[in-house]
Amino acid sequence: QVQLVESGGGLVQVGGSLTLSCAASGLTFSRYAMGWFRQAPGKEREFVSGFSWSGLTTRYADSVKGRFTISRDNAKNTVYLQMNSLKPKDTAVYYCAAEAGSSTWSASGMDYWGKGTAVTVSS
Repeated sequence: QVQLVESGGGLVQVGGSLTLSCAASGLTFSRYAMGWFRQAPGKEREFVSGFSWSGLTTRYADSVKGRFTISRDNAKNTVYLQMNSLKPKDTAVYYCAAEAGSSTWSASGMDYWGKGTAVTVSS
């Protein structure tokens, strides 16, 4: 049974930082592309950042480039999202997702999802 468990969300002030973690189990982690998505109230789920299964490439949404950094530790079956210079528009529930092999980073294409962790950026 595949499980993705996010942690690290919370309340932070504008300009602050948070690091999200996603611990995966029940899958061969190194064979999966791992991504972060987010969903703000009343909005569709959107791609934030992804790390290829090969560990060679990363991708970021334009809205977070230069502020967020994704990393993965295959030994710990964990993917991280370091979020700096947070803005109120970053407020959302953040979801970890996994897709076997290469990924197009489309929400509909992801194979597994976590339950999410909430991030609130207050001004």
